[in-house]
Amino acid sequence: MKTEEEKAGSGESEVEFLPVIEGELIEMPPMIVNTTEDETIISGRVKPAPRDEDETVIPAHRRIGKSLEIQIQNPQSKIQNQKVYLLLPVIFLTVTLLGGLRLGTPNNDFIFWRPALFCLISAAILMVLFFRARLISVEGWFSEDFSALKNVANGAVLVTLFAASTQIFNSLLPEQGLPFWVFAFCFFWSLWNNLFADFDVRKLLRSLGAMFSLAFVVKYLILVNLTAPASESMLQALWENATKEIITYVLNLPRYSAGTGYIQFFTVVFYLLGLFLLPVSTKTKN
Repeated sequence: MKTEEEKAGSGESEVEFLPVIEGELIEMPPMIVNTTEDETIISGRVKPAPRDEDETVIPAHRRIGKSLEIQIQNPQSKIQNQKVYLLLPVIFLTVTLLGGLRLGTPNNDFIFWRPALFCLISAAILMVLFFRARLISVEGWFSEDFSALKNVANGAVLVTLFAASTQIFNSLLPEQGLPFWVFAFCFFWSLWNNLFADFDVRKLLRSLGAMFSLAFVVKYLILVNLTAPASESMLQALWENATKEIITYVLNLPRYSAGTGYIQFFTVVFYLLGLFLLPVSTKTKN
């Protein structure tokens, strides 16, 4: 037997044996603690979930939030599209049709009066005024981010607006004679001054409403009452209403039925309603 000093010199040491516990070894199955789309934690170790190289994984909470946002925005964008591409063209095309309509006497025949060249010039100035006052935003109606179909559709809506603007001047201007040139000068002077004034959308709509209302009252309430009704006999007309016949002859005013005023009243109302509903931009919020 070796002594403790000899064991220490030879590098050997006593080993204290622990008590042995007898029993069967039970293998536990791996336990999933937490599972997400990005990684899976199994038995305390992080095991990355398999994914493709080109696949972009969006976390679950972001995907759910985005889907809810799309569901909320879809009704709003649908309503805006119906208003811009369905309701507004119908309103402006109605104004275009009714703006040149007159009712003749005495049988209320339909007469379509073509717009004068001045109406086209006034409508062009009015469109410039719309863009300058930010009633219409250029970048909100035409953009590289839009599809070609949407840009074409937006252009078609603005074409109907230009046509309606042309016919609204045709509706409010006297058809011929000295009153036509007086009204034309007043319209041109007002539009030209507005091009160099500071305008916002509300001021612009109020200004147009006041100008169109005054022109309607003067034409369809004052000048119409100065116009003599049509009669078969010139001598009978001079005998019964000599003053009106002379004014009608001097001013060269055409004779129309009273129903023309009612038609043109709704024409002005529809046009102002279309301007009120016209959006500044057709971009949908993300």
